Amino acid sequence: MKELFANDILLAAFIAWLLAQIIKVPLEFLRTRKWNWALLLSTGGMPSSHSALVSAVAHGVGLREGFDSSLYAIVFVLTAIVVYDATGIRRQAGLHAELINAFINDLAAGHPIKEAQQKELKEILGHTPVEAISGILWGLGFAQLFWWLWQ
Repeated sequence: MKELFANDILLAAFIAWLLAQIIKVPLEFLRTRKWNWALLLSTGGMPSSHSALVSAVAHGVGLREGFDSSLYAIVFVLTAIVVYDATGIRRQAGLHAELINAFINDLAAGHPIKEAQQKELKEILGHTPVEAISGILWGLGFAQLFWWLWQ
């Protein structure tokens, strides 16, 4: 267990993820003037904590093992998949949820729907490209900072 907490790459990635998750709340407040504490435990939003997490790991591995190593190649490809999923598939699922919610609201205005059917779907599942890029830069920055501190 001691080795796990001594892993600077993992620690940098976790802190990048955690702070990306935390900073969503004040950034959302600046945008909407409403505190949304649920963002601490939800997906989506600015910056992408998923992108921050995986990019911090990839950058840390690149710094330690070399950007020409096989390990870095594996981590880079997995990072690309996570970012693609966050901006592509999950984002589209969120847009579908938004459309379905609008349909249900329109239907409810004209025809009453049973209470169980009125539950809104989660609309913020994925990220815009800007949110994902912000998360990547966030993760890269934390990995670099930890690299400098540990060296």
